[in-house]
Amino acid sequence: MIPRRLTLAFTFVFLSGFGATAPLAQETNPVLPDVVESWLASPHADLSSESFRHWNEDGAVPPGCANCHTSSGFRDFLGADGSEAGVVDHPALTGSTVDCAACHNQTATALDQVTFPSGAITEGLGTSAVCWVCHQGRQSSVSVESALAGLDEDAVSPDLGFINVHYRAAAASLMGAAAHGGYEYPGKTYASRFTHVPGFDNCTGCHDPHTLAVSAEGCVACHKTAEIADIRTHTGDYDADGDAAEGAAHEIAGLHDALGRAIGAYAAEVAGAPVVYAPDSYPYFFADLNANGQPDGDEVGYPNRYQSWTPRLLKAAYNYQFVAKDPGIHAHNPAYAAQILIDSLESLGAKVETAIKPATRP
Repeated sequence: MIPRRLTLAFTFVFLSGFGATAPLAQETNPVLPDVVESWLASPHADLSSESFRHWNEDGAVPPGCANCHTSSGFRDFLGADGSEAGVVDHPALTGSTVDCAACHNQTATALDQVTFPSGAITEGLGTSAVCWVCHQGRQSSVSVESALAGLDEDAVSPDLGFINVHYRAAAASLMGAAAHGGYEYPGKTYASRFTHVPGFDNCTGCHDPHTLAVSAEGCVACHKTAEIADIRTHTGDYDADGDAAEGAAHEIAGLHDALGRAIGAYAAEVAGAPVVYAPDSYPYFFADLNANGQPDGDEVGYPNRYQSWTPRLLKAAYNYQFVAKDPGIHAHNPAYAAQILIDSLESLGAKVETAIKPATRP
């Protein structure tokens, strides 16, 4: 582990090598050490995280991952290193985090639009654009639909595997139907970008740009609640639990739990193979060998991945994961989250009994 003092010193030198000028030097900018200390305590600087050490045994980070999991790859993707923008030209070295130079360069500062996995392009993003490059997921309604084209809705297909949106796809959540990040059922309408008041309508309006922590004071002060999870953005009882006064986070959690149970029921009764979900183990859905509903021991491992997918089941599981991997989705776009969960429940409900039947859809 590099001593903290050396890390700070390295960061100053590193910044100077990527266009930082004299005003950024420690002697003339007393704020910089505090900023670097904040970054060092953030997830972007956590070398122990799986997001930065996953490739250590391989010796290099492949181009398709380096764009968001290494600083050099991110600059390469932006074209900030003089290379072609939009592609990473070569594998990156392991041992990298997302450091200051990834975001603090002229190319990143000038970035104003982002293309989502669905092909949708969003412009006029300002300072949020650099965040959205990586926090958008890697799959979409379009890719899910493409994978399932021509298949019988309730027939198990040996050609299907779980489609994972990836992680912390907050931008896709926020944009909703404008990005098509969740699976959107044909014939349904979906909420687009979740708008908020000025000052709270971009990434740094709610997150500290260096620690990444949520700045909750403004939210709870305006909404008159003790916790962000208690903030309401609707009048309906989406999860049909009889409590129409609970916050959006609780409504979405109720729907998410119900969908998880419906996925289990469908897998056992229609697909003919019980399934279990393990949130921290890829590929997340595994064969439930003892049918006890719990991810036990040897069940959680890639060789035991769930392989009895039907299109109907895969769509619902994709949306279940989409919501699970954005823990702030109740703030990023609560209506969109509720819609894809309710529609997934409705789809599975055509074949199995579900725990709830939501009467209200936003």
